[in-house]
Amino acid sequence: MRIALAQVNVLVGDIVGNVARLRAVIEQAKAGGARLLVCSEQALCAYPAEDLVLRADFQRAIDRGLRELAMAAQGIAVVVGHPERDGEQLYNAASVLLDGQIIARYRKQRLPNYLVFDEKRYFNEGHDTCVFTLDGVRIGVLICEDLWHPEPVAAAKQAGADFIVSPNGSPWHRSQVAERSAVLAARTQESGLPIVYVNQIGAQDELIFDGRSQVWTPAGRILLCTPFAEDLRQVSWQAGKMQALADSADDIAGEAEIYQALVLGVRDYVEKSGFKGVILGLSGGIDSALVLAIAVDAIGAERVRAVMMPYHYTADISVEDARCEANTLGAQFDIISIEPMVKAFLQTLAPQFAGTSVDLTEQNLQARCRGTLLMALSNKFGYLVLTTGNKSEMGVGYATLYGDMAGGFDVLKDVPKMTVYALSQWRNRNGEVIPQRVIDRPPSAELAPDQKDEDNLPPYPVLDAILERYIECDEGLPEIVAAGFDAATVKRVMQLVDRNEYKRRQAAPGPRISKRAFGRDRRYPIVSGFIKQPDDWR
Repeated sequence: MRIALAQVNVLVGDIVGNVARLRAVIEQAKAGGARLLVCSEQALCAYPAEDLVLRADFQRAIDRGLRELAMAAQGIAVVVGHPERDGEQLYNAASVLLDGQIIARYRKQRLPNYLVFDEKRYFNEGHDTCVFTLDGVRIGVLICEDLWHPEPVAAAKQAGADFIVSPNGSPWHRSQVAERSAVLAARTQESGLPIVYVNQIGAQDELIFDGRSQVWTPAGRILLCTPFAEDLRQVSWQAGKMQALADSADDIAGEAEIYQALVLGVRDYVEKSGFKGVILGLSGGIDSALVLAIAVDAIGAERVRAVMMPYHYTADISVEDARCEANTLGAQFDIISIEPMVKAFLQTLAPQFAGTSVDLTEQNLQARCRGTLLMALSNKFGYLVLTTGNKSEMGVGYATLYGDMAGGFDVLKDVPKMTVYALSQWRNRNGEVIPQRVIDRPPSAELAPDQKDEDNLPPYPVLDAILERYIECDEGLPEIVAAGFDAATVKRVMQLVDRNEYKRRQAAPGPRISKRAFGRDRRYPIVSGFIKQPDDWR
């Protein structure tokens, strides 16, 4: 029996389009001699569809699409994930389609409700094991989170399964590949059953799905792994064993993996949202330079527009470097001075500002003039504004609401500053597209004379390490200080993080690369007295 693993980049809610994509894959798998095709979790509507699954018209469309796929499954069994409504109950289900019929159906038993997952908001738990027979082979079906617990696999084995197939919607983050492999190795070794694991590919809002579908042997060894891309590959079940019919994909890790995830995140957000292209403010600094490179790699230079918006404090080398970056990558480049705008605002506000000293207000005004220009160009030409703030800045609020935060998608929202440097060096590996002096220069917002980020923030290596412990690991002051950090610095960073929750609630979404990103992962109240408790500062 030949088994095909289908990584298809489906679009949330586009049931008609997804059915067309899956039908094409069915025909491709049949042409390759497959008898069984396994698709990803909720492949019919894409994962996660969130509150769409609560709509009656959405479920009717799902049911129509499922019937159409069943009619397309002629001579090949297809395992496809979808929502299923049974009276008042809603399930995360997978149906087995063959020759116009649904020959089996499984309801997910373990519903994740942590990090980015909200499945208990939508679905009820299933309780029944599903093992169906195809050409004399008994095949168990499990869905994603079920594999992270030993009991569902053990139940499938007890029901007589020869091997397991599992549709998955497993979002990627930097440590996910290792965690996923450890789980699959454990389940195969415990049960003695091979596992055919098929994962979603593509980006959905801030989530990245990396594909990397896998087949594992009972000995806990990986037999096949597909790439971080759309793919269709086959394995064979013969004489009671899985056999590979193709080589595993060359895997990527480190900066290469992160960069590919960011490129995929930008490409899918732009393409699936229907934007003509993207526009960004190119400051001559490292963050916007990296965003420019990612954007060009994602959708092509002809659809990327960069705008340098200088003011009094913009260094000449910033303008030179911005022009060099755009020219090297082939993006459209414009220079628009914000001086007339800033001057007009200050003149208008002069009566109200009389008797006050210059402070952050005037700096933020510069950023807001730039944001207004970018949004005007976006409206006029149908281009998505990419913001360029990194996770370190977003963490402590070192950004201006309605200024440099203005835009539709923040490419670096979950990328710490030190990772920005690493990614920039990696992107330059085959030729410099980000000038070395941009990487070497001390970072600055250039909103005041001789300004440097470290005038207002701890050094980025220190800041990033504290933020990782506080945001991603939920460590408190005693734990972070015990790790060797200065108590006053830690207190200040923690206060900045908590005080700026209101900014992050208004920030653009961005691709998730860590296990604890701002957005779906981390949900804190805007107004809170917890950090003010005296015990926190002892």
